[in-house]
Amino acid sequence: MAKKIALYAGTFDPFTNGHLDIVERALKIFDEVILLVAVSPSKKPFLSQSNRVGLLKKIFIKEKKIKIDTWDGLVVEYARKNKIGFIIRGLRPTGDFEVEFQMASMNRKLNHDLDTVFLMTSDKNFYVSSSLVKEIYFHGGNISEFVPSEVLNELNKKNK
Repeated sequence: MAKKIALYAGTFDPFTNGHLDIVERALKIFDEVILLVAVSPSKKPFLSQSNRVGLLKKIFIKEKKIKIDTWDGLVVEYARKNKIGFIIRGLRPTGDFEVEFQMASMNRKLNHDLDTVFLMTSDKNFYVSSSLVKEIYFHGGNISEFVPSEVLNELNKKNK
């Protein structure tokens, strides 16, 4: 039986506990999950791509079913090139569905062999987003309950 491989792509700027929740649950479903640090032309990241990759490697150092990669093209093309059949997307009850449904539909149109699997964000993380975490952080707020400790440590180093 072929391995079930899923792709979880995002800018992960920064990687939050909401992302972590989705990854942990995806690992229960798939044999391997590739975390793809993707480039979004419309976003100006705070952390460099290499910083984000390094943080993911630290967070998942003991998880053998996780692979980390980068890509600056269409995620569907990465999936096609690497023979990946599933994309993981997290859904929050904050209006994500319409945008995510549209993206999943377009991805399916571009790559008929690709299915999107939606995982609902747990209730303790449904309001967490990278944008809000950055906003709180830049205003001197405490983000320790919203990000893994590795991310918090990196942000604190960056701000010294």
